Amino acid sequence: MAAQVKQSIELLINNIKNLISVDYKKLEYIIAAQIAGGHVILADSHGVGKTSLARALAASIKWRPEDLATVGEAEDSKGSSRSKKDNVKMEGFNRIQCTVDLLPQDILGFNRFIGHSGEMIFNKGPVFAHFVLCDEINLLTPKTQGSFFQVMEEQSITIEGKLYQLKDPFFIIATMNLKGVHLFPLPVPQLDRFMIRLSLGYPSAEDETKIINQHGKIDAWDNFKSVIDSADLIRWKKMVDDVQMHPDVTAYLVNCVRFTRIHPDIETPASPRAGVRISRLAKSLALCRGMDYVPIDIIKEIFIPAMAHRIITRDPSIPPEAPLQSILNSAPVEPAALVLKQDR
Repeated sequence: MAAQVKQSIELLINNIKNLISVDYKKLEYIIAAQIAGGHVILADSHGVGKTSLARALAASIKWRPEDLATVGEAEDSKGSSRSKKDNVKMEGFNRIQCTVDLLPQDILGFNRFIGHSGEMIFNKGPVFAHFVLCDEINLLTPKTQGSFFQVMEEQSITIEGKLYQLKDPFFIIATMNLKGVHLFPLPVPQLDRFMIRLSLGYPSAEDETKIINQHGKIDAWDNFKSVIDSADLIRWKKMVDDVQMHPDVTAYLVNCVRFTRIHPDIETPASPRAGVRISRLAKSLALCRGMDYVPIDIIKEIFIPAMAHRIITRDPSIPPEAPLQSILNSAPVEPAALVLKQDR
């Protein structure tokens, strides 16, 4: 079964790479994060293909009619079931272009009073979609950034006491500018909700030539097709729990996470949530590669991109990757040594 998942993932990746120039392994990380039920943040300069990548990933999915049906009936804050008129249809893909004047209701939705009928109707926000691209998220003010907290953690939205539970799959890709004006840093609790942070970087000269030749035409997207059924994404998400993680591998991950709390260069260390998210990402990545277990090498491979956005260094001039790399270099992998000195 895992081998079949690997073949489907390769089909999905190759389909995207036919249109978008992106590193194979980074694209694999993004897909693994989606399958694991997490979200991804892409931190890069302008114009390197972040938006096109998110659009191509969503367009590679075949959305079924039931995926785009109404969100199932939920209860309001008083425990009463909502009427069917309060149900909201899901979209396959939506894009949120962030600006400094965007308000929470522009993202989540709002109730609107109809004067001639005397009733309230709900206008859904763009977050009611299976795949959501939040473009330039750090242009949002802190108040509007906070509108993502509940939906990223609980996959639900509360509007004036009414709870809307979003259907699987639900995936947010947020892009973040590294430089510019009117930027608002994302708070640590919000960054902690992203499973992994990646940078696409600039393409090679060969890839940049391909980009110009392909995307210099107005019909670049005309022959792009969906190749994966949305039901596969839901099935793979359930399969992640069946991937085995040996206690020694778990102990190694715990050791690395706890080392962030005693490293002299780290001011804000990793929370226990970090270990949970990294372990699930590791299982999902192993599944994408056709394995039913997590080797310790996968933990080492994803530790920095899955951890760097969760910590803050004491000296801002020191990138978070530096102390994390020193942790990987010094953390013991032998089972007998997988205990921190402070725990002895």
